[in-house]
Amino acid sequence: MIATMRNTASELPAPAAEDRYWQAVRAHDPGFDGDFVYAVRSTGVYCRASCPSRRPRRDQVAFYPNAEAAEEAGFRACRRCGSRPEDASRTELLGKVLGALNDAEDGAPTLSALADDVNTSPHRLARGFKRLTGVTPREYSDARKLARLKSGLRTSSNVAEAIYEAGYGSSRAVYERARTQLGMTPGTYRRGGAGMQIGYTLVDSPLGRLLVAATDRGVCSVCIGESDAKLERALIEEYPKAEIRQDAAQLKTALEALQAHLAGRLPQLDLPIDVQATIFQWRVWRELQKIPYGETRSYREIARAIGKPKAARAVGRACATNRVAVVIPCHRAVQAGGSLGGYRWGLERKRALLARERQTNTPADAGPARGSRTASKSKK
Repeated sequence: MIATMRNTASELPAPAAEDRYWQAVRAHDPGFDGDFVYAVRSTGVYCRASCPSRRPRRDQVAFYPNAEAAEEAGFRACRRCGSRPEDASRTELLGKVLGALNDAEDGAPTLSALADDVNTSPHRLARGFKRLTGVTPREYSDARKLARLKSGLRTSSNVAEAIYEAGYGSSRAVYERARTQLGMTPGTYRRGGAGMQIGYTLVDSPLGRLLVAATDRGVCSVCIGESDAKLERALIEEYPKAEIRQDAAQLKTALEALQAHLAGRLPQLDLPIDVQATIFQWRVWRELQKIPYGETRSYREIARAIGKPKAARAVGRACATNRVAVVIPCHRAVQAGGSLGGYRWGLERKRALLARERQTNTPADAGPARGSRTASKSKK
């Protein structure tokens, strides 16, 4: 740990200031909180001036103007400072940046402009913002703009007017991104989904009856069950204002791919999808699609992978709201101990899906299946 620490001269205070800082550390003086942080080389930890921990030796202490500078030097935050020292500075920075983004109705400021406003570098700002919010400033700004667009589309009788009032420079940009942002075109969204044409078909599968539905943009629903009537009713409840009809021909390609995937002949499933989702849901679903065939990840591991380590429960909810089972493989998300957790279509189907994938993924001469990364960890 000590070998990784580095001191940058430009980030360290002058000797006279260091003397004042050291006196503040000795006195645990809260009046200096926010003016600097001190780092202890022997422990690799940095603290604010009022930290109640035992005073370190002076020759082991280095001073930094803020938590970010200490972290760049390789130190980690103290856990005894109550409100962790980096939290105050980052929360203040976040508040300023969010304020600037929320006030920018006619176009988001650039990352460089935001960084100048809060007196930091673009790289440091982007990293800190994503660590606290889970998204980049650009993604946050896009989400705000999308929220304004949705609100405008619901209240305005003119699509073009709603697009420009939301802050989009042109309608072309909106229509190009409509599939991933709205799950449909702006006009269709304004009408509550009325006018959408959805074709569906029902077939047998190793997991029971399988309903697959799609718009002309991609698969919008994959349901698994025993009763055709219940599966059809679930589809209608998901899209109450759409025009829904049976159309096996429209679903031929998607259905063949899904059946081959379920039979183990097509491990990598890549189908276009057409569903509505929040930014967080899309991030979780993209992470699910990265899980290799035959493996699993815990909800906590997925949360860490998307930069939200405390959002394991939210990851579980994102899995539960997945409308395109198997295409987005939420069955590969399990609990930390290796237990299956939940599954919209029943735990037996989840267990069967995972068992089939592991069996298919294991060569015949490789002996017993090794299972997933999560399962392997749970056995140690």
